[in-house]
Amino acid sequence: METAVGPICQSCSMPMSKDPQGGGTNADGSRSTLYCSLCFEDGAFTQPGFTVAQMQQYCIDQLRKQGMPRVMAWAFTRSLPRLQRWRS
Repeated sequence: METAVGPICQSCSMPMSKDPQGGGTNADGSRSTLYCSLCFEDGAFTQPGFTVAQMQQYCIDQLRKQGMPRVMAWAFTRSLPRLQRWRS
């Protein structure tokens, strides 16, 4: 999925351009083009047991820590169920 800011993580919706690592890592050590480094490492999800609702709450909490108002943080997470990780 691509937005006005470019591709986004298909797990948390963070713009990949904001990822300091430039994306997560696949099992072979290559850079993932689908998932950010906060969500995906060495070919596996960093929170493998998360449901989409848990990921939404986690993202809201992280955005709130950065000073974003709760309602705006919630709005940023509304699209998570449509991302590749959560569609199955």
